Amino acid sequence: MFLSLIFVAFVFAVVQGFVRVVVFFWEWLSAGDKLGAEDVELAETALEESEDVLERELARASRERGLGRLFARWRASNEAIDEYLDHLHLGWYQIVIIFFVGCMAGLLIEEVWMLATSGLTESRVGLVWGPFSPLYGFGAVLLTILSFALRRAHARAWQVFLASAVVGGVLEQLAGWSMSALFDAESWTYLHLPDHITQWVAWRFLVMWGVLGLVWCRSVMPRLLYQIGMPTARRQVIFVALVATYLVADIAMTLVCFDRKAERDAGVPPSNPFEEWVDTNYSDEFIAGRFQNLKIGDQRDEVDENGNIVLGPDGEAISREEAVDGN
Repeated sequence: MFLSLIFVAFVFAVVQGFVRVVVFFWEWLSAGDKLGAEDVELAETALEESEDVLERELARASRERGLGRLFARWRASNEAIDEYLDHLHLGWYQIVIIFFVGCMAGLLIEEVWMLATSGLTESRVGLVWGPFSPLYGFGAVLLTILSFALRRAHARAWQVFLASAVVGGVLEQLAGWSMSALFDAESWTYLHLPDHITQWVAWRFLVMWGVLGLVWCRSVMPRLLYQIGMPTARRQVIFVALVATYLVADIAMTLVCFDRKAERDAGVPPSNPFEEWVDTNYSDEFIAGRFQNLKIGDQRDEVDENGNIVLGPDGEAISREEAVDGN
């Protein structure tokens, strides 16, 4: 019990220290040479208008009592954020940060979910460098753009739900199909589920995308964009540009590694020194260890229309449960 308390205290201290470092770094980025007068004025006007609304609403909240005051303060915060978003210009700066955060947050949530529901601790990263899963990054970006537009249009909850479900389904279909068509790879399949629509889309996950989009639009996106804000200093722009460059290079290198893996499986030798370097440093063993949930080429499961996995040279169909159990 005592050791557990020490461990919890240690984790809390580490998290608190990390947050302080991030806050200090973000404040440092905000200092230094400023951008053009128009950009600075736009950001400062949005912040000033937001603070005026917050001050006014907090004054009203102070007249409440008990839980009423707590809810009033929460509404005051939401009103201030809404005022800020009314002035916000959504551009590449916010998109890059959201993609970066979404890649890591989505991967962490998936890892925790798989551990809690299936006891799996496999690596589920999507890029060769860093703890990133680009599917979640693209999902966060698409939901943000969609949510921002729906917010401006004063969309109702059911409209947000349906739009988010469609966006999520299209994203999964395109990602799954692209991996299969371009690299003969499979990261997930829903053919074993009774409610599957295609190999990569199922009704239950469309519902989850809809709920996620609704939560994102109403709760996450406004506060996230408020925290990111609009750039006022050159350091901010340079840093985010470097992050974007790194992510583009990471995605490009991952595509190259997958392409060479498919060519190696087909018996195609490297045609230049760069491909030789890729084969040496990003071998089949590296790919298998890095992308543990990814199946490429002969590793992919053949699934029939009844959700049975077809294994072996005789084409015998066995159930997914039997395949997992090794029967």
